[in-house]
Amino acid sequence: MLEAVFFDLDGTLLDAVPDIRAALNGALADFGYPAVSYEETVAYVGNGARKLIERAAPEGANIDRILESFAERYAKSDNALTKVYPGIYELLSDLKARGVKLAVVTNKLQASTEKVIEKFFPNTFDFVGGDSGAFPCKPDPSLTFYAALTMRVARKNCLFIGDGETDVLTAKNAGMVGVSVLWGYRSRKVLEEAGARTFISQPGELERFLR
Repeated sequence: MLEAVFFDLDGTLLDAVPDIRAALNGALADFGYPAVSYEETVAYVGNGARKLIERAAPEGANIDRILESFAERYAKSDNALTKVYPGIYELLSDLKARGVKLAVVTNKLQASTEKVIEKFFPNTFDFVGGDSGAFPCKPDPSLTFYAALTMRVARKNCLFIGDGETDVLTAKNAGMVGVSVLWGYRSRKVLEEAGARTFISQPGELERFLR
């Protein structure tokens, strides 16, 4: 019996890289560092804001100061360049109609997570968790455990859906069924190398797991 579906956020529900890149390049420019491309930003996201900065900044850069600038810039963003992937609204509506609980577990900063959820998915999720500093980032399963406890669902009866290798490992570490999406920021090859075995290329394909 499916009790809940856990979603990663960026690359799974939203294409947020354009806005992330804008804030990132602004922060890098604050310290005289070169900008990164869209493709580089895609490669750098997935493991939280600190890892993003570590990957984007030159060796020897003050990561803490750049991270502070990035967080401030991104928190002020109106997310005008961020888009919901096609078919996501229909999928979420169908799951809610079935009585399935919905959660977001992401490595995105908590304040930014709450802001985009409020803009794109108000009154949709039963649990929204990002990087608040209270739990380690994915693939550590601690936040996922906490979400399951909060929603009072058995982890074995949950799906964890994401676009990255981090999500593949989180599902495994949390004892959930993992589903990897192919419309996000990682290739099938990268996901397979991380251990992914179940894939969907569009949201409507999740229907087969709901029967």
